[in-house]
Amino acid sequence: MATRDPREPFTRITVTEAKEKLEKGEAVMVDVRNPDEYVEVHATGVRLIPVNTVINEVKQIRELAGGKEVLFICRSGQRSALAAEYATAAGLTDLPLYNVEGGTVEWVKQGYPTGD
Repeated sequence: MATRDPREPFTRITVTEAKEKLEKGEAVMVDVRNPDEYVEVHATGVRLIPVNTVINEVKQIRELAGGKEVLFICRSGQRSALAAEYATAAGLTDLPLYNVEGGTVEWVKQGYPTGD
């Protein structure tokens, strides 16, 4: 269930909620892991933007989103939370941001689609 801590600039959601948002066309998902992790396994339809580049890629993230919500995913949910913080600090404050709790590990565990 989506949860929002007022101290965070994003909402925490489950992989199931993320999958539903993607299926409804409400959101885009950004994988913030390293390229070697991404190549190993990633959720279908995600865009790779490593966490250490998020601050410099806010314009690209905004264009990718096209007004939709932005879901950040990593391995387990820590780097994606950091990525949402970075995106906010860099000015991405006009779109709803989400951190996918459990990350790619939980995505794969649930049997959700992987690959391009």
